[in-house]
Amino acid sequence: MHIAVAGNIGSGKTTLTRMLSNYYGWSTKFEPSDFNPYLSDFYSDMERWSFNLQIYFLNKRFRDVVEISKSDAVVIQDRTIYEDAYIFAANLHDMGLMTSRDYDSYMELFDLMMSLINPPDLLIYLRSSIPNLISQIQRRGREYEKSIRIDYITGLNERYEQWVKSYKGRILVIDVDEIKFANRPEDFEMITNKIDGQLFGLFPSDNE
Repeated sequence: MHIAVAGNIGSGKTTLTRMLSNYYGWSTKFEPSDFNPYLSDFYSDMERWSFNLQIYFLNKRFRDVVEISKSDAVVIQDRTIYEDAYIFAANLHDMGLMTSRDYDSYMELFDLMMSLINPPDLLIYLRSSIPNLISQIQRRGREYEKSIRIDYITGLNERYEQWVKSYKGRILVIDVDEIKFANRPEDFEMITNKIDGQLFGLFPSDNE
């Protein structure tokens, strides 16, 4: 089974992925941010490094999905391959930070990959406001994130909302402005109850 956690930068994906893995005993696939050879350069010069960064993420994510499809374990994944294309690459192209030539080449590769894989069994989307995202990014204090532009984060958030509205698979939406799962055990329990309803219940719980 494939569970995926989606959400903007600073929404708490990695924290929730780790907590759910510990709670359920699921295997994990984390986003390769800390060891990404392009990320620091990208935030310093987005236009120069956007294509390189997105290809790197696309390659890593596709490898993860292929490995998950071959596994008998339940695997929870921090960010999906869909976000790479529909959110991040598309946002960079719209902002003029990725050329149309590079974007078209990227999407051709993405479409080929999509023909070879299946969607997650459950997508958990962490919805957040811009102020909350900025606060979280500042709190974790990653050096390479200090130069992130607010218009970049805002564009991503808008695309996330559009994508979630059109998503066809099973989805659970968590409002992380209100649900502080990392600090409040009762909030984390509410999330696990919803997940249990989606995956194991006779009548799946509501998305919201």
